[in-house]
Amino acid sequence: MRITDAESRIMEVLWQHGTCTAEHIVAELSRSTEWREGTVKALINRLLKKDAVSATAEGRRFLYTARVSKADWVEGESRSFLERMFGGKVAPLVAHFSQRGELSTADVAALRKLVAELDK
Repeated sequence: MRITDAESRIMEVLWQHGTCTAEHIVAELSRSTEWREGTVKALINRLLKKDAVSATAEGRRFLYTARVSKADWVEGESRSFLERMFGGKVAPLVAHFSQRGELSTADVAALRKLVAELDK
């Protein structure tokens, strides 16, 4: 399932707060976006059609819940990115950032520790 960047903002609210009303999602996103209620509801509807979100009626409003866990979404996005950009291989990814000076001393230490743990 492909969740767009805009849709992922809705999902972040649901992952952080659990079940929410559209009004709650709008209020949360108003802190970081200029999205209006109509935009948020359109994004929620797209997520409903993708089955990434479920809706439960509560009186005259709906409660929305993420059906996709953040861990599953991150795994899928990571795999997709790695496949598209680096042929599914991690070493070229690390080399890419290393060659451009993007890895800090702390990053290199963390990678060494991870490799050592994998060797065990």
